[in-house]
Parts: sequence; structure tokens; C-alpha cells
Amino acid sequence: MIKRNMLVAVFLLMAATLVFSGCSSSTAQKTTSEKKTLTISFNPGPYEDEFKNGVAPYLKSKGYTIHYKTFTDGIQPDMAVSQGEIDANVFQHTIYLNAINQKEGINLVGIVHVPTPPMGLYSKKHKSLTEVSDGAQVVVPSDPTNLLRAITILQKVGWITIKNNIDPLKASLSDVTANLKNIKIVTVDSAQAVQALNDADYVCIQGNYAIANKIKLTTALKLEEMTDPYANVVAVDSKNKNSQFANDIVAGYKSEAFQKYIKSNNIYDGYWLPSYFNK
Repeated sequence: MIKRNMLVAVFLLMAATLVFSGCSSSTAQKTTSEKKTLTISFNPGPYEDEFKNGVAPYLKSKGYTIHYKTFTDGIQPDMAVSQGEIDANVFQHTIYLNAINQKEGINLVGIVHVPTPPMGLYSKKHKSLTEVSDGAQVVVPSDPTNLLRAITILQKVGWITIKNNIDPLKASLSDVTANLKNIKIVTVDSAQAVQALNDADYVCIQGNYAIANKIKLTTALKLEEMTDPYANVVAVDSKNKNSQFANDIVAGYKSEAFQKYIKSNNIYDGYWLPSYFNK
């Protein structure tokens, strides 16, 4: 009798374990597959408006609730994604993203390119590039990746020459091989470039900072010829790159509604557009 009671007890315990396991597995799968609340971060610039007006309506139609967070630096938003505090961020190009991954030991990936305002060469003192003179002060960003973009623009306009195959993570003014117009190149933090317009002859300004300060891209004396590595992306942790929410974000950017929003607003004139746009 005792043996029989023990067998019954064991059987009941096994059954309970299987039921609990099944419920736990089902709950986990539901949590993973039905994530419907997203937190997305942005830095100052146009990307939050792009998302709120062009992508968020699509996601909301899919049942998502969206929360927004703003950062003013380039490391915290990536760390927040890596640590699961936010689901995605939109503020950086691929080269910068890879540099932060390497520096911080994290693994974020870009899942889709977004319309991106190019870096431009601007001036409040001069109306054309031909007005450049000996000793003209030209301000460029100090961080290597954006410095390379700036000196590439200066080479395009014929003011300097630079080395070939420069490592974008190690670029410096020592990569300038000839100063054809005898300009004085000054480096500043990217966020301070707009303020430099009041004093310098010419300033290379990143597109997001230009837009954030209500500077029209079409007023640039020269816009960079942007390539994919310098176009901004939506970044997520690599473990989420194939998640449903990531796929839905991508679909939102690639939707006809998003393309119509971008193309019908002249505030986006001069932007680099991803290849998925019907150009």
C-alpha cells in the first residue's frame, strides 16, 4: 500500500512539473513574440520627427505602444540598448556604431538605413567657395570619423588633398597632404560647430546639428556625397535583430506611407535617401 501511494505521489509530481513547465514555456514564448511596448531613443536632430510622423503610425496600427527617450551624447544610448533599458536607437552611422561596439565590448547592429541629412560646408561670412582666401579659418569636427568626412569635402572643393584609404577610426589632420588654399583648419566638438559659424569663415556641420539649429541643407555651399557607411541606422542589440518588433520597425520605414511623408515635406530637401525609396 505504501509503495502504491509513493508511486501515485511521484506520478502527480511529474504531472505538475510538466504542466508548470508547459505554462512557463508558453508564457516565455508569449512574452517574446507579443512584445508590444517599445522604447526608442534619439539624439537632437531630425530622426525623432521622422519616426514619430512617418513610422510610429504604422507601428501603432500593429498594436504597439511607443515611449521616447532623448540622449545628448553618443555612448549612453548604445549602452542603454545593450543593457535592455531601451529597444532601439536612431542617431548614428555604421562606422560610429562599430567603433562604439569595439570600445565598449557590446554588440549592436543596424537593421535599416534612415533618411539622413549630409554633412555640409556652410558660411555666414561668404556667399561662395571662391571667396576663400589665405588664412581663412575652416572649422571641422574633431572626432575621427566626422573629421574624415569634413576633410573629404574640403578635398572635393579643391582646398586640400588627403591621403588615400584613411582609417575612419584614426583620421586626423596629419592625413592632409597638401593645403592648396593655405586655409587654417580648426577642430571642435561636433555639437559646437554651429556656434563656430559666427566667427569662422567656413564650417563643416553634421546634418543632424544643422537641422536641429534650423539651418536648411540647401543653404550649404557644398554637401557631402554620402555613402551607406555614413548614413544613419536604427540600431538594436544583435540578439533582437530578427525579432518581430525589429522586423516591424523595418517594415514601418519601408512602408509607402513613410516614403510619402518624407517626399511630401520640403524640410527633407537635400537628405540622402536609402535605396528602398522609390526614387
